[in-house]
Amino acid sequence: MEEPKEPQQPVTPPLFDQVKEYAETRIKLAKYKAIDGSSTVVASIIADLVVVFSMVLAFVFASFTLAFFLADKLQSLWEGFACVAAIYLVIAIAFKLNKSGFERPIANAFVKKFFRN
Repeated sequence: MEEPKEPQQPVTPPLFDQVKEYAETRIKLAKYKAIDGSSTVVASIIADLVVVFSMVLAFVFASFTLAFFLADKLQSLWEGFACVAAIYLVIAIAFKLNKSGFERPIANAFVKKFFRN
């Protein structure tokens, strides 16, 4: 008697296997590039936030120092703090009047940060 033959696996052409492997490799590469780009952006944003936070703290303490200095010179605590408040009011009005001149460079900086290689 004849032995039963085992079912044969369908023969796939080697070109098909190579194309499949190439596609899988391209997908992995795209994932790695996305992870690399996003991690770079996140790290850059965190570093910028630390710098901004430090600058805000320095600005606040410098403001108090200026207010106490002016209070000492004017012999009145409230007048020293009022002068500092008036300086910030003038700066805020200047920024409000020139708002469009400040928006474009800030927007460009954000775009460069996200699309930097």
